[in-house]
Amino acid sequence: MNGTHHITISSLANLPQAAQEIISFAGEQKIYLFYGHMGAGKTTFIKAICAQLGVADEVTSPTFAIVNEYNGSDGRIFHFDLYRLKDQTEALDMGYEEYFYSGDRCLIEWPEKIPDLLPPHYIKVSIEATGADSRKITFESI
Repeated sequence: MNGTHHITISSLANLPQAAQEIISFAGEQKIYLFYGHMGAGKTTFIKAICAQLGVADEVTSPTFAIVNEYNGSDGRIFHFDLYRLKDQTEALDMGYEEYFYSGDRCLIEWPEKIPDLLPPHYIKVSIEATGADSRKITFESI
């Protein structure tokens, strides 16, 4: 788990392979932070990761709920969408530490909303739209 890695996907059909590559890269690391502009495909990519992790339930954006919980083949998965947080106090109020330090997998969209609350180690995933259906996905271990 070192260095910066890039995946270029040209269509949604490539998402399962890209998701598996990041899961393999992450190894035992369970915290994934997703960066990208609105519409870059963060939630779509998280759906692909959850599918690779054995989630049978429908994966949806937790924009209004802030966090959704899913059961995967190797345990619970928490999917966060922090876009609507007004400040870091809201994350404190929801008890973010219980999730981030639970040992369960946490997939976090818009982590830039809580810069002072992020755990010290995580997988940073940046998604950049390069066309209508193509994306450049960069990931690294922090």
